[in-house]
Amino acid sequence: MENMQYAEELIREFLVFRGFTNTLQAFEMELGTDIGKSFQVDKILDLIFSVYIPKFHAEKLVGLLSFFKQCFSSSTEIALIATLLKLEVSILRYYVVYALQSGRKDKVVEFFGMNGNDLLQRSTEWTPWFAIPYLKNPSLDPQFRIYFSKEWHEALCLSARNFFSEIFNGTRIPALLKISSEKKTVNCLKKDAEQLNQKLSQLQTLLEEKEAQLCQMRMKTSSAASVMDTRLLKSKNSMSSNGLRKEDLHLTSIQQDCSPATPNLGGIKLDPEQAYGGQFETISGSIISESAHDSMSLSTLYVEGGVSAGNTQVLQEDSCDENGRDMPGEAFPEVKVNFQLLIGTADGGIKAWNVDAKRVVCDLNTGEAFPRNGSSYIDSLGFASLTVWNMKTWKAMTVLPLGEDPPAITSLCFNHNGKILAASATDGMIHMFDMSAGLQITGWPAHDSAISSILFGTDETSIFSLGLDGKVFEWSLQNPGQVLWSRDCQRFFDPKASRHCRHEMALDAHGRRLLVTSSSVKAPIYQVRGPLEGMKTLAHNAAITTVDWHPTLPIFLTGSADHSVRVSSIP
Repeated sequence: MENMQYAEELIREFLVFRGFTNTLQAFEMELGTDIGKSFQVDKILDLIFSVYIPKFHAEKLVGLLSFFKQCFSSSTEIALIATLLKLEVSILRYYVVYALQSGRKDKVVEFFGMNGNDLLQRSTEWTPWFAIPYLKNPSLDPQFRIYFSKEWHEALCLSARNFFSEIFNGTRIPALLKISSEKKTVNCLKKDAEQLNQKLSQLQTLLEEKEAQLCQMRMKTSSAASVMDTRLLKSKNSMSSNGLRKEDLHLTSIQQDCSPATPNLGGIKLDPEQAYGGQFETISGSIISESAHDSMSLSTLYVEGGVSAGNTQVLQEDSCDENGRDMPGEAFPEVKVNFQLLIGTADGGIKAWNVDAKRVVCDLNTGEAFPRNGSSYIDSLGFASLTVWNMKTWKAMTVLPLGEDPPAITSLCFNHNGKILAASATDGMIHMFDMSAGLQITGWPAHDSAISSILFGTDETSIFSLGLDGKVFEWSLQNPGQVLWSRDCQRFFDPKASRHCRHEMALDAHGRRLLVTSSSVKAPIYQVRGPLEGMKTLAHNAAITTVDWHPTLPIFLTGSADHSVRVSSIP
């Protein structure tokens, strides 16, 4: 009933909105009759056998039966349609019988006068019934006697009840009535999703804490394993000509990398001058472990002033000199690249940082080929070159065409499979490249000034561009050059700050909210193609220089020039 009332309110609202006042009046009048009775079997049976037939409303009775035939005419159950037609014939015959039993032959004549032609067209079985009002005792006639019996009337009522119960129980609910229930379902699902997202966020936080604890435990375990405490070694023979005896030696094995480190004696840090400037004696020999009954070579044992320290270090042999450079003649395997970052430097260089190795594995310099001119950020970019590199060989594969003396490229963005590359330039142009063919497929002028940042929409049917003029555009990729949505965030841009850095933007996982960096302490969040203007982030103490969204949750990051990073969650 609640769904029915909600659907009726929707219909009223729509009719008023369209100005269909006459239809609204007819709708209100028909609501009073409600011939369908919301498909409630008892009410429909009462309407037929207690209202229409006793009060001789033949026209309304025929209309009600026609209404049901229209409702179920699209049903795929042919047997049900045939049963409905037979039930209609029986109900109309009962109307004639009831009128004769009530002494109202005039109503029978009126009924056949209004519906006689239609009944004869349906079936010839109605032909004998046209003579029934003129018979003296039709209840005694062998052809009509069965219809005047009480048993036939009860069987008719039972058949009608069973038929309507079966039909209405299997009837598809109109889509309009599903709106209210579906709305409730969607709200419940949203609440469940919010709760699950909160739980997921809590679990992720807990997982990060556990991982940090596990990492600390591993570091402590590794440090403890690296220190091997041995029992007191009693001297049987002198260890060297100096008469050095086997004493309590705590052996510590460390692994050095190629960067120079400050020597460490007995767990005490020494500065370089003290470590390498003092007087040392080098003693070589072997130490025997009583617990393991094996021997290990002692590469170098440093003793200051001819006296051995209580704690010494065993240094593993490295292929590095004291300055951290590789020793000649040594063969080393190449670093296996699993996770790698590319970093652009202020002097026009590119550094490849390997996450696993925690060092730079390649250093490229493009400054000589493309010199920087001018003092501002955009002027200093110089001319453009868009080069595709092989990250295994670190050699240039191809140069994407940009024409003669093109302006510098300011932002790049790949689509989800890397087959399409979007590039923006200082002249306000957006270029689209087919990476498999290495050719430009389209391009259009997007801004009157330089473009600071571009990014694909979540469904990749559009692309967003952010100009140094503070304007944001969403461009259609199906119709290049067509603006789908735009915003002006110039009030968040400081031209002086734009000389030193470029502004960025980020889309949420659903592509509905766009977050933009700001020269102010707050950054704008725009609702893409939505009725609302947007909102602002919480304040930092300086300009917001970088932004990003969580890939699945409604959580975003803002990084500021005040060296702070804020994690925010919104509904």
